[in-house]
Amino acid sequence: MVSMSEDSSALNSESDLKKKIAEITSKMEKRSLVIWAIYCVEHVLSYFEDKFPNDDRPRKAIEAAHSWTYGEISVGKVRSAAFAAHAAAREVDNAVACTVARAAGHATATVHVAGHAVHAANYAAKVDTKERVWQYEQLLELTGTIKEN
Repeated sequence: MVSMSEDSSALNSESDLKKKIAEITSKMEKRSLVIWAIYCVEHVLSYFEDKFPNDDRPRKAIEAAHSWTYGEISVGKVRSAAFAAHAAAREVDNAVACTVARAAGHATATVHVAGHAVHAANYAAKVDTKERVWQYEQLLELTGTIKEN
């Protein structure tokens, strides 16, 4: 993981980070976006699984997206897994768990439509105020992007 450095201090607001993330993700190919979206959800997935240990739909969705990155599963099967994660979000009675399940649904839907990656990150960032910085760090590491002053 890339560590925060002094040059990242310029990105001191949620808005700044979202803009930088949007800028970087707009130039990425779909497979890399799916991987990043998976990272974002895996980082918060325990919030769902701790509350609903018998509901594996968000986890299964992330696993399906991961399998797609290796060419092991069709887009159609991944979309079904994304729909199942969103169904879990509608059915749970906990706001944080709902948000995590939505993040999983969007991360998985990135396989079909690249724009879902940012939505996955946005949902995951609602779980913890420090999440956006972590997402940015992961994105920089994944893309090999050098931070700007």
